[in-house]
Order: sequence, then C-alpha cells, then structure tokens
Amino acid sequence: MQAPTDTKPRWERRKDARPQELLAAALELFVDRGFAATRLEDVARAAGVSKGTLYLYFENKQDLFKAVVRDTIVQTIGQAESDAAAAQDMPSDELLRQMLRTWWTQVGATKVAGLAKLMMAESGNFPELAQFYNEEVIERGSRLLTGILERGVARGEFRPLDPVMMTNVLIAPVLTLMMWKHSFFPCETHEGVDADAFMETFLGLVQQGLAPQK
Repeated sequence: MQAPTDTKPRWERRKDARPQELLAAALELFVDRGFAATRLEDVARAAGVSKGTLYLYFENKQDLFKAVVRDTIVQTIGQAESDAAAAQDMPSDELLRQMLRTWWTQVGATKVAGLAKLMMAESGNFPELAQFYNEEVIERGSRLLTGILERGVARGEFRPLDPVMMTNVLIAPVLTLMMWKHSFFPCETHEGVDADAFMETFLGLVQQGLAPQK
C-alpha cells in the first residue's frame, strides 16, 4: 500500500511552518546578540522570509521575544506543572529531582538558557519585558518548586523548612551553571566544568539536605 502523502501545495506547507521558523531564528539571534542588537530584518532573513511576512505573525520585537519565551521556557514549565499534578503518588524527593533534572536537560543545557542570561543583562533597559519574564517564568517556576517543597514537608518526606527560601536556594546553583555555560564555557581554552556531573552532585546534596532527621 502506498504511504499517504501531504497533498498541500508546497507554498501552503511552507506558510504553515513560518511561525516556528521565525521563532527558531529569533531564539538564535536573541541569544547570540541580545535583545537590543537583534533586528527584525535579520530574524526574517535568517528564517528565509521577508520582514513584511514576519509582521504578519508578530506585531513588534517585544511580541516576538515573548513568543520565543512562551514557545520554549513557558511551555517547559507548563508541562512540568502537568507532570507534577499527575505524580501525586511519587515521593517528593524523587519528584523534585525529576523537576530539576528536566529543567536542566530541556532549558539549562540548551540554547534556551541564553534567554535567562539576556534578561539578566538587559532587563533594566526593557522593564516591560522584565515584568513579563518575571510573571511567566520566574514566579511560575518558583511556585512549582515551592509547591513540591510544601508537599514534602506536609507529608514528612522533607525536614521542616521555609519552602520559599529553599526554592531560592535550589534555583541559585542551577542558574549559576546556566550562566557559566553561556558566558564562560565557550571562551575557555581548558576543560570546563562538567555540567552533568555538577547537576548530579547538586541533586545528591539536595536529597541529603532535605531528608528528615532521624
């Protein structure tokens, strides 16, 4: 039997793919150049379309940046929220480890991590984007981790602790590793930090530090 084929005209298939092509090109340029230095015409050129075509999908550069963040980081957080809600029977330490590991593999170890570096460097010049990033990424991700910590304490799986403060403690090393990866590793002439080994060491310390006292 002959396999089914896509009967859409080539131009129509191309049109359907354009938003994702634009987002992929924008991610590369935002991370490599920063927000201020990225021009919409360069994004369009990298995606193989005209600047006018880009405006059919995104109103301006801020709108494009928000779409990139939502397509990458926010989507990862949303999936993590769904996974956590469906894992009520999973031990809290295992769930927390899974969430942190997933964040690293899907965000921290990828090009997407450069968006966090971008926001740290340019948020002062673009307060609207800073507020957007804080609400949709930082606050939402923090709530997820805090909720897991609260659950673990309530179940006696974690020692008594301040969940909000511990959330900050958990985020800081992962954020530092992300900055190392995108700020220092590409410039080092010697062997850099093994990011996977760093994460395993960190997660081991987290598990020991949160364990209830016997």
